[in-house]
Amino acid sequence: MAIWNPQPAGLQEILQTIRDSTDTQNQVQRTITHKLNSFTRVPDYIAYLAYILAALPQEEDQIRTIAGYLLKNSAHLILKASPEVAEYAKSAVLSAFSDSSALIRTAAGQDIVAFLGVLEPRNWPDCLEQLVAMLDDPNRQEAAFSVFEKACEDFPRKLDIDINGTRPLDFMIPKFLMLSEHHSPKMRSHAVACLSYFVPINSQSLFAHIDTFIACLFKRASDEDPSVRRHVCQALVLLLAARPEKLMPEMANVAEYMLYSTKDKNESVALEACEFWLTFAEDPDLAPYLHPLLARVAPVLLDCMVYGEDDLLWLEGDTEDTNVPDKETDIKPRHYGSKSHGLERDAAGNAEEMTKRGAYGQETIDDEEDDYDLDDDDFADEMSTEWNLRKCAAAALDVLAVRFGADLMNVLLAPLKDKLWSTEWLERESAILALGAMAEGCIDSIEEHLKVLIPYLINTLNDPKPLVRSISCWTLGRYASWCTQPISEEHKNQYFIPTMEGLLRMVLDDNKRVQEAGCSAFATLEEDAGAELAPYLEPVLRNLVFAFQKYQHKNMLILYDAVGTLADAVGRALSNPQYVDILMPPLTARWNKLPDGDEDLIPLLECLASVTIAMGPGFAPYAPLVFQRCVNIVHQALLQYQAYQQNPDLDEPDKSFLVVSLDLLSGLAQGMGSTLEPFISQTNPNLLSLLTVCLKHPQASVRQSAYALVGDLAMGCFNLLRPHLPAIMTELTLQLDPEPKVEFISACNNAAWSVGEVALRYGRDDPEFQQWVNPLIARLIPILLHPKAPRSLHENAAVSIGRIGLMHPALVAPHLPEFAQAWCQALYEIRDNEEKDSAFRGLCTLVQTNPAGIAKSLLWFCNAIVRWNNPSPELNAMFQQLLTGFRNHDIVGWQAQVSAFPPVIQERLAARYGV
Repeated sequence: MAIWNPQPAGLQEILQTIRDSTDTQNQVQRTITHKLNSFTRVPDYIAYLAYILAALPQEEDQIRTIAGYLLKNSAHLILKASPEVAEYAKSAVLSAFSDSSALIRTAAGQDIVAFLGVLEPRNWPDCLEQLVAMLDDPNRQEAAFSVFEKACEDFPRKLDIDINGTRPLDFMIPKFLMLSEHHSPKMRSHAVACLSYFVPINSQSLFAHIDTFIACLFKRASDEDPSVRRHVCQALVLLLAARPEKLMPEMANVAEYMLYSTKDKNESVALEACEFWLTFAEDPDLAPYLHPLLARVAPVLLDCMVYGEDDLLWLEGDTEDTNVPDKETDIKPRHYGSKSHGLERDAAGNAEEMTKRGAYGQETIDDEEDDYDLDDDDFADEMSTEWNLRKCAAAALDVLAVRFGADLMNVLLAPLKDKLWSTEWLERESAILALGAMAEGCIDSIEEHLKVLIPYLINTLNDPKPLVRSISCWTLGRYASWCTQPISEEHKNQYFIPTMEGLLRMVLDDNKRVQEAGCSAFATLEEDAGAELAPYLEPVLRNLVFAFQKYQHKNMLILYDAVGTLADAVGRALSNPQYVDILMPPLTARWNKLPDGDEDLIPLLECLASVTIAMGPGFAPYAPLVFQRCVNIVHQALLQYQAYQQNPDLDEPDKSFLVVSLDLLSGLAQGMGSTLEPFISQTNPNLLSLLTVCLKHPQASVRQSAYALVGDLAMGCFNLLRPHLPAIMTELTLQLDPEPKVEFISACNNAAWSVGEVALRYGRDDPEFQQWVNPLIARLIPILLHPKAPRSLHENAAVSIGRIGLMHPALVAPHLPEFAQAWCQALYEIRDNEEKDSAFRGLCTLVQTNPAGIAKSLLWFCNAIVRWNNPSPELNAMFQQLLTGFRNHDIVGWQAQVSAFPPVIQERLAARYGV
């Protein structure tokens, strides 16, 4: 073992701290955690931990094991350690891996994996050699293989490398293949698992033996050990995703095996097999191979959606538990996103960002962003928190519905009917789940049945089983867009109103799971119904307000979302004094009860941001206190961050308080307009000074909300904002980037939008704003022209170029040939609104100033004009004037150009503008 010796005093201090860490008192734990964190600054801390793990057999195993786990969590420190410390730590964990105690061996194995991950195997080749050698030692092979499995799972690419002219995997893969025949099931399981992890990375060392590997999988497919079968299924799923062509010749056999395995009595095997159908369905190129299997696969998936006995034990579903406080462990961490400015399109565009969690709680692959928004997993909590067979089958059915639509419906119509009218509640519940799963893909073929199904679902809200009531809520939410269609009074009375009333009853159910499902589904209904809800606001609000008295902690968070969504949906209808008097007392009571640092204040602030915009001037009585408190929270948050920057040993402050306070201030600015000016003038510390600091904050989400607030204040309180704009415009301009990192996209969006709002408020040819025109245009045009910039960024950049052009045409018009086509392409699909109107008036002003600048983009310009539904009279007159001018300038040339346009553009130009 490498030579390094601990200082006795230091060793005793760390040992004593580890001993103290076994104390279960919270206060002691916090002190110990802080002390252990401080040890990480000791240069040879990892050597002390390795010493305790490997060289103190007289210590209790528990103490040594804790040292091992602390070492795993501090493994990154080995990169900064001296050569002596690093060598000692490595040799010590390898020594501990041979300890007589299983606990110590396990801890050492985890440390080896952690060190290999940090150092990379290429920099610790002797460890790999020792582990490979151990695979031949009957006493140590299982432990070594366990380390290999974790390493192959965590960092397969780091193992797929060349070390001094040889590739370790070229030796390891054949070894793993041979060990897949081992007499020990654990060894066979490790072997198949390790091999499978090299499939997604297309390891050439594995694919050199691909036929042997596939033969190995088929041989192990009937293994008596469920763990081996699970890894076989997992490997086939990974092969289907990475190299489907290798499975296609054997697809008949693979499909039979997977159908059989999806019904395996061992749920972990069945779950892996079910993943195969989800993967199969998600790849559009494989649809021709999957379609012939539909009639056999879909009914199996339907059967998998019935709750298992273990699920029911876990769910404790029949209790009336509304008065039972939630455990803190029941409440998931929530990600609070900043306000982002976007424009609505006429046609549904592709979603810019992939969510990290699907509707059934499954993780979805998205390498670019680590955050996922829990608001998107509208079904993640419907069963247990774990990804399980039921959820996987429902997710697979959802994708199959999108892929095959009516064909899937035809296959499942009969079994669904049988289950929906079954006397067994579990069968009925699973069929209702299936109906919800199929809603998106099969809507065209299900629609004719909805006149029966919606009343059926509303009726099941009376079921004595809470799990049936909760799933019925979710499925009604999935069909909310159909229920809320303003087709006729009859449709409204038969479907919309009964659905709304039924879900409101579930919001006030005595079972917490049903409350949660009802509240979430009602929020979906709010989004789809929009202004259609306005006539029913009084009963809706009274129900939601009553829920404030009834809900425990977890569902209170969902209730805030429902109230905020309602405000967004009905807008200024909420400003009726009667509604203000119903809604504000419970929100004010919560507001007064929660101190500034309470995390429950965050969703309340987020909710109030929507409420203030909707209530507008009706919020005036509550505005002074809300405004002052938000400014105080912003001030305190900035002081905390300043302290953290001066002393990085402190924990980084939570940005959420700062973000949601800025967003609520934005809401106040939108709702109150210029009536907010006295608060801004009189408040200490001054909001605009704090805002200037927020614009420089290192966290992108803080800057994002700050840029939004700049734009909102420009609209309502420009005179107060103006003296601060020289400093603000510098920051806004710097944020404009043609290819921002993913985490900066929304901040860049808001900056692009804000500069347009500011330009409008300065007015035509304002000399102060002129200084910023060229720097802004020099950044906005590259954003608009950049092929990789997100669509939302193209749109906001185009709007701001148009608005700056409207105010300063002489400075912007010379650039028109550069951006005219891209500008028209960015905005022609956007819904008519004031922002789009002002932007197009700007473009028309630029064309009037530089008519030659549009010559090469005339088709796109005309397309953008005819895509308008209701341009303002002023804009319409500009369109008429320009088009008539073009035609009269050169009638023959104009006719020649227009004759080459698509017929629909020619027809609309002639009908609307006579050209």
